[in-house]
Parts: sequence; C-alpha cells; structure tokens
Amino acid sequence: MAEVTVKQLADAVGAPVDRLLTQMQQAGLSHKSEGEPVSEQEKQTLLAYLKGNKGDAAKPAGKITLKRKSTGTLKSGQGRAGRDVTVEIRRKRTYVKRSETVPEAESEATEPVVSQSELEAQRIHEQEQARKEAEEQTRVAEAERKAEAERRAEEEKRKQDELERQQQEQRAAEEKKASQPEAAPMSAADVQAKEQSEQRGGKRSRGRERSSGTPEKGRRRELSLKSERRTKRRAPQRDVALKVDQQGGEFKPEVFISREVEVGEVITVGQLAAGMAVKAGEVIKALMGLGVMATINQAIDQDTATLVVEEMGHRIKFVSEDVLEEQLEASLVIEGEATSRAPVVTVMGHVDHGKTSILDHIRSARVTSGEAGGITQHIGAYSVDTANGRITFIDTPGHAAFTSMRARGAKVTDIVVLVVAADDGVMPQTEEAIQHAKAAEVPIIVAINKMDLEGADPDRVTNELASKDLVPEAWGGDVQFKQVSAITGEGMDELLEAISLQAELSELTAINEAPAQGVVVESRLDRGRGPVATVLIQNGQLKQGDIVIAGEFYGRVRAMLNDTGANTKEAGPSQPVELLGLNGTPGAGDEFAVAADERSARELAEFRRDKMQERIQATQQAAKMDNMFANMIEGEKRILKLVVKTDVRGSLEAIVQAMSELGNDEVAVQVLGSGVGGISESDATMAATYGATVFGFNVRADKTAKILLEREGVELRYYSVIYELIDDVKAALSGMLSPEIREEIVGIAEVRDVFRSPRFGQIAGCMVIEGTVYRNKPIRVLRDNVVIYEGELESLRRFKDDVSDVRNGTECGIGVRNYNDVKAGDLIEVFDTKEIARSL
Repeated sequence: MAEVTVKQLADAVGAPVDRLLTQMQQAGLSHKSEGEPVSEQEKQTLLAYLKGNKGDAAKPAGKITLKRKSTGTLKSGQGRAGRDVTVEIRRKRTYVKRSETVPEAESEATEPVVSQSELEAQRIHEQEQARKEAEEQTRVAEAERKAEAERRAEEEKRKQDELERQQQEQRAAEEKKASQPEAAPMSAADVQAKEQSEQRGGKRSRGRERSSGTPEKGRRRELSLKSERRTKRRAPQRDVALKVDQQGGEFKPEVFISREVEVGEVITVGQLAAGMAVKAGEVIKALMGLGVMATINQAIDQDTATLVVEEMGHRIKFVSEDVLEEQLEASLVIEGEATSRAPVVTVMGHVDHGKTSILDHIRSARVTSGEAGGITQHIGAYSVDTANGRITFIDTPGHAAFTSMRARGAKVTDIVVLVVAADDGVMPQTEEAIQHAKAAEVPIIVAINKMDLEGADPDRVTNELASKDLVPEAWGGDVQFKQVSAITGEGMDELLEAISLQAELSELTAINEAPAQGVVVESRLDRGRGPVATVLIQNGQLKQGDIVIAGEFYGRVRAMLNDTGANTKEAGPSQPVELLGLNGTPGAGDEFAVAADERSARELAEFRRDKMQERIQATQQAAKMDNMFANMIEGEKRILKLVVKTDVRGSLEAIVQAMSELGNDEVAVQVLGSGVGGISESDATMAATYGATVFGFNVRADKTAKILLEREGVELRYYSVIYELIDDVKAALSGMLSPEIREEIVGIAEVRDVFRSPRFGQIAGCMVIEGTVYRNKPIRVLRDNVVIYEGELESLRRFKDDVSDVRNGTECGIGVRNYNDVKAGDLIEVFDTKEIARSL
C-alpha cells in the first residue's frame, strides 16, 4: 500500500489530527505536522504502542472477528477474443471489547482512537495478504490453463491422426478389393458353406467392426468429436485471478526477445516493425524521438533504420539490394576441370571488301556432307571444322552487335579478323572496326582480300594500316597479315592456321560439366515462332527443357537449333544455337544463364527490368557535359571522351591534332571515334556506349542517329568554326579541373584578459589589431606564432550586444567554441577560404 499523510490517516481512523500526532510522538515517531507521510512500518510501530498502552500485551482483551467473501467478474482481452475471469475478494474485520477497569472518561477519550487505529492497520494488513494470495492464484491458474490447453491440443491431434489412419486403411481396403479379379461362380455347396461360416462369425465380425471402425462408425465418431469440441468450447471457464496490469489490457511477454532485422538501402516503417515483431506505433514513436516524422508506409534510409533497431534492443543485418543477382551468381559457381575450347572469331570490315565472300568460302569448304552445295546461314554465328580444330565465327553486320556486347562488358570475341580490300585500302568503316577492336582489347588478324585482281596493292594497304597502329610481324609488330582471295581460295588455309595459332597463344579453356552460361549474340521476333535468341555458350552444357534467364527475360528452352538449322538436344562451350521459349527479345550482349527454377528466374528478370529503368534515368543526366565534372573522382585522371565527324579529311586531322595537345596531368581528351561524313547510327551507338559527346563539324546527324542520341541522353554539338570547337573543349576541361583553394586572413585580435561566463564559459577580452573579426568565419588560435587550435567562434560581443563583426581598433569579447585554454597574449586569427577556378 502506498504511503499516506498524517491527515489522511486521521480521516481514515476517525480521530482528530492533534490527538493522533500526540499518540505518534508518544510512540517515538517524529511526526509534527499533518502533511508528513506515514509509511507502513511507522503504522505498525504506532499500532504496537497503542496495543501496549491498552494492556493487550499483558492481558488480551475480548474481540469479535467478522469475515466476508464477495465474487466479481473481470473482462480480459479485447473483443470476441477476450474472456471473463471470476475474482474472489475476502475481507475480515475485528472488533475489540472495551476494558471495564479503565475510567469512563479516559475510555471515552482513548478507546475510539485505539480501536479504529487497530482496525485500520489490521485492514491494511489483510488487504496486502489478499492481494498476494490473488497474485499466487493467478500464477497457478495461468500455469494450469496452459497445461490444460496443451493437453487438449495433444488429445485433438491424436484423435485426428487416428481418424486419418482409419480412413487411409479403409481406402486401401477398398482399392485392394477393387483391384482383385472377379471370382468364378461358386457351386451350391460352396454357397451353403459360406453362409454357415458367416452365421458362426457374425458376432466376431460385428465386434471387429465396432473396434476398427467402419465408414458409418467413422462418421459417427467424427460427429462425436465435433460435438465434444463444441461442448468444451461452451463449458464455463475456470476462475482465474488476473494481475492488475493485465486487467482489460493485452498480455505482454515477460522475456524480451532480441531479433536479427534485415535492412536494405531503404525500408518502410511497416516492414521494419514486422522484422522486430513489434507494433508500427512503437517504431513511429522511436522515430519521433529521433526527430523523424514518418507514417507506416513511408520509407526510411538505412542509417535511420539502424538507429531505431539498436535503440529498441535488436540486432541489425545489412542486406544488399542485389540479393537476387548474388543468389544467381552463387548458383553459377562452376567447379570442375577446364578443357580447351574453340575460339570465337568476329569478321569485320568495310562494305564490299569481301567479308561475306571469305565467310562463304570458309563455310562452303568446311560444311558437313548434309549441306554440300549450299551456303545456308540460319543464324549470325556458326562453327566450322578445320584441320587445326573447330572455329566459331560471328557475323556482325554494321558492328551494332559487337558494340552492344562491349557496352555490357561481355567479352565474347576472342579474335577479330579485319578484312581489307587490296585494291581499295583502308576505308572509314575499316577505321571504325579498328577502333572497336582496340576498345574491346581483342587481338586482330588482318586479311588483305582480292589479291586476284590486277589493281591489288598489298604494300599500300600495309602502310595505311601501320599508320593506324597495326604493325605487321614482318615489320617487328605483333599483328599477323595474311594475303587471301575469296574467289580462288588463295591463302585461306594460312588464314585459318593464323587463327588457330592465335587461339593457342590465348589458351582458351572452358568447363563442360556445369549449368550453361554465355552471351546473347542477337535476337529477333519471329512471326511463327515468337522470340528467337541466338546465344553463344561460354561454359557448361545447355539442354532442352532448362530454365534460362537472359537479361530482362526468361523462359524454358522449348527447342534449340544449331548453325545448320537442325534441332539439337544439347550444346556445349563455344557453340552457337538458337533458343525458342523466352518471353521477350533480350539485347545483344546480355548474359544468359540456366536458373534453378522458374520462380527465381521470373523474380530476377523483373528486378533487372526495374533496375534498367533507374539506370536509364540516371545516365541521361550523367551524360551531359555540363554536369560531367561533378561526377569525377578525386585523385583520378579525368578523361573527356569525344566522337568527332567532319566534312573533309583536312579539317578532321586538324581537330584531332588540336585535341591531342589539350590537357595536362589531371585532364585529357580522348577521341574514341572520328571520320569523314555525316553522323551515323554507329557513331551514336559508340557515343552512348562509352559515355562520349558527339561533335559535328559542318556535318549533321541522320534521323536514326538523332533519335538514338535523344533516347540515350547523349549530347550533340554542331560547329562551323574550328576555334569555337577548341574553345568549348578547353572550357569543358577547365570545368573538370579541381578548383584551387586559397586562404585570406581578414582579421587578427589580441587577447588582453580572460573572463568566465556562466553561459559561454571562457570569454577572451580582445582588441582587434588588424582587419575585421567576423563571427561566422573560421578562426585559429596562435600562441607564440604557433597554431594551437582551429575552429569557430561561439560568440562575439561588443559591450553587452551580440555583433556580427568588429573592426580594427575596437575592443570585443570572443568566445571560442569547444576550447577553454585561451590565455592572455594569444592571437585569434580570422580567415576566409575561396575557391578559384583553374584554367588550362
């Protein structure tokens, strides 16, 4: 029971306050006023004194004890889920007989106080005992209720299992009876013997039916179980006393459980509450304590979620947003013995330089017997068998597929065969092919074609290619040059041998026994077959029926076609095949892999699709030249990538030469692609792939290239004066340079004395001896011309007024933030920092 004051105790026992104070002082208590509190122990001391004063210790007086018991009902829980609990309250009151030896006047003066004080103390003691008994009954009843519930659950489960077992035995008996062959007709003697046997065993069979349970008995038993459950549900609940904090409220667990909560980059309040198994209101309350106002559906960042989880006593576990990608990578861990594989060769070159003729000659000379006489090329990639092994060729018309593969980081091609006509020399598309091969860091083999023509000049072609950094081996370089003729077949064997030699030097290997993975070469939408994707397998075995995910699409492999157009059930490394069964057309260069099941493949495809949309929006802003220098990393050389197209060769050479001379150790210009003529789709694709800006000098972009540049967010600029182009590049490079930070001392104050302020702590009384002291600028504290502290001002005052600045020759009070070691004679130096833009 809580403490009461002397006045409250006097009102409870029905005695004057002055008389009660007198008795308390006589009992040895120190109470002197009616407002002082009286503890339980002091009440017992007062009661013992009153009993002793009355003579109870020597001779117990006669007394009468009355007991009363009442029953009440409390509501536990909320709604229909609550239950009524009966609470029994027991009260006991004792009346003491007045003593006859005490004088009447004294009896009248003291007996009411003594008897009522004793009764009040006794009543308090009895209520405390009753409360303890009720708590004990509550704990016992709760334990019994849990044990009874567990017993009932086990009994119900046992009965249900028994019923299911009987039903299964009955179904098995019926199936066995139905599966037995129909018996042959019995004779009259057999029928009579069977009837007699049934009559003798009637009782026994009925007894077995009763024990084992026929279908009718099973139904009756099931009904009896249901009625038994209904009866138990309607039965009155036991009387259980509840704790005070449980009456009308929810049951809270007594033991706190610390949980591990998974948090990504962002998480909603509802998800965070579910992870900690608490109500969302508690999480919102914790966020309000941190100064964050959030609703249940609002997302919070990882740092805020970490503070909330740790404050509520749980453990944090950071998870990656790319968990689906990580799970796929973990499932694609390939282990096994690596074996050599066929090289993948891409043939590139200018139009009409004989690229298709070389491919057709290799194809027609190396086809299997089933394809003799035909050059049927069903897909853009195919394999041929040579004397030195199998070689896989990829046809990339327009170089679009090759650029897309390079953009996605898929190194599909092992070797590039550059076809140059001996009578035509290096052409713009030839230069573009060289730029693509160098960007992908792929070895190049040069095939000088059309050697059967009279105007063939291989030396001129060699000189032109040497000027493009393709130096032949005969000149001390590392590039193989082969002179061939697709019409006569001259040099074709040497070309294949060169490819095999380069592949052997590269030591190309793959693992056969593993789930397949590779790269999409091209894809299209066929009217009759749906989405069709040409893929190149890099590792493992791809089988018909596998679940494949390729980029943003997935599906089950319904059919596979090899390079001859024939159906195949299985394909290994370095083999190109056509896949049917995807739900869309993946992009060229997208990686494909065999997934564990269709559900995981679908989730990963949807995740990639959402990430691609976010990436497109981000790259559109990052590609603009005006914001390019804001995304540069400190300490890294910054490169401005350009694609330049001009109207004449002289202007192109002048611009490229001027670009190479610009820059310093921090910034530089890299011309990824250049040429003469209009801006084509291939130029736009290269600029979008490598994050470059397109410059057009007296040329314009065609419609297709313009649409592509706008969709990818690539900046396009036109110029007609070469100096304007160079000035813009200089300005862009200057913006990419890190600004120069300069400090300027704006004021110096000398400390004359030091004071103590209850609000700001240590205050330095100063005289401004140079410049102006500003309150909102950084400062340094100097002692003997040595910097001992650098920070900010806490306060700046002139007399009793706060001021923003104090000029030269004026006294002021300065409080330095987080520093209390200022001494007389120190100098406080106020300085300012400025960023000065640099230029080349």
